[in-house]
Parts: sequence; C-alpha cells; structure tokens
Amino acid sequence: MEDQMAKQQIGVIGLAVMGKNLALNIESRGFSVSVFNRSPEKTNDLLKEAEGKNLTGTFSIEEFVASLESPRKILIMVQAGYATDATIEQLLPHLDEGDIIIDGGNAYFPDTQRRSKELEDKGIRFIGTGVSGGEEGALKGPAIMPGGQESAYKLVEPILTAISAKVGDDPCCTYIGPDGAGHYVKMVHNGIEYGDMQLIGEAYHLLKSVLNVSVEELHAIFTEWNQGELDSYLIEITADIFSKED
Repeated sequence: MEDQMAKQQIGVIGLAVMGKNLALNIESRGFSVSVFNRSPEKTNDLLKEAEGKNLTGTFSIEEFVASLESPRKILIMVQAGYATDATIEQLLPHLDEGDIIIDGGNAYFPDTQRRSKELEDKGIRFIGTGVSGGEEGALKGPAIMPGGQESAYKLVEPILTAISAKVGDDPCCTYIGPDGAGHYVKMVHNGIEYGDMQLIGEAYHLLKSVLNVSVEELHAIFTEWNQGELDSYLIEITADIFSKED
C-alpha cells in the first residue's frame, strides 16, 4: 500500500503569477502542495524560489496526480476556455471517483455549469471558484467565491478559508451555491469593479485635462474622497499612485 502520509494535501496546475502565488500562499498556511506546469521552466523557477518549503514539483500529469492524497484536491489556474477544458481532459484518466477539481480561473459561468454536469456524470466533484485580488492578493489573501457541490466544498473549506483575505477574524470566503454560482458572482464583481475603474479614469481625465489640476492636487482630492462615502480600495490606490513620481 502506498504511504498516504507522504502525499501532498492539494495540487496546483498552472504556475503563471496567480497560480504560483496561490501555491506559495497555501504552503505558507501549513498545507503541503504539489505543483505542475505545462512548461517545466516555470516549475523549476518556483522550486528555486520556494527552496526549503513544503512544496513538491512534478513534471507530468501522471506524477502530479500520483503525488496527491485521496480524495485528490486539484486547483486549476490556467486560462479560461479551451485551456481549462484541455487540462481537465488530461486529468480525467488519472482521477478516481470522489476526487475534486477546483477551477480558479475567470470562467464564463455557463461553462462552469457544463463542466460541473459532465464531471458529476464521471464521479468527479467540481468547484468553480472566483478569485479576486490580483497578484498580491493571491499571495497574501484573495477574496474567494466557491460554487459547486457543497459536500465537496466542505472538504476544501479549511484550505480556502485559511488562504483568503480576512476582515477582522472573518475569512473573505464562503460557499456561494451550486455549479456556476461562484463564477457568476465573480462576473458581477468584475462588472462593478470595471465600472468603478472607468469612473475613476473619467474623473482623472476631467480633473487633469479640463481643470488642469496638478498631480499634487489630484493626490489631495482622491485622499479626501477616500475619507467619505467614496472610501474604497480603488480610490485608495489611485491616491497612492498620485503620491509617487514616475
């Protein structure tokens, strides 16, 4: 019998900046992690960066899957669309009933619904998960929006809540609902965020180009806005940008 104690608690596929930083975040919270990337250079780069950490590099799908404890928990961080489907197809021949795939990409929620149904028919559990926070958030704590089978979420909840951002002692992670619910909420989140960014861009354009406001004045204006009802992360970082010279 293989020694389950030697196997890793979770695996991460896709080591671009988000996947790499999530793997480092997970390891920093006390979980053992296996990683795999289609191009081995990124795996080797991460292993050098994470030397001495509880992080195992693998160089084939077979080796990656074999390195994980059962039921396997696999976080996919690849480009939404074809790359996600292709990665799942590569994994399927090596998975067992009850294993869990977590898609942390920006998937279109009907695709998540489709994948959830297709995988459920094969006995594989699927969690479509919105992840917000960018490069820094992935490393230090993102907001996480998981959707899928609630029984599967319960098995990965300790990991997801541990790595998520916190408000006080409360994690910025909660079960959203079945199949595509998590990615639907991330879509709504992105729509609101991009609308805010457009408004900030237009406010900057009017202040700078029409009213000829200086950079120093822009910093003061956005700092003041961030003290009132416009208080937000986006306003805060915009004010910070205006405080730094190129």
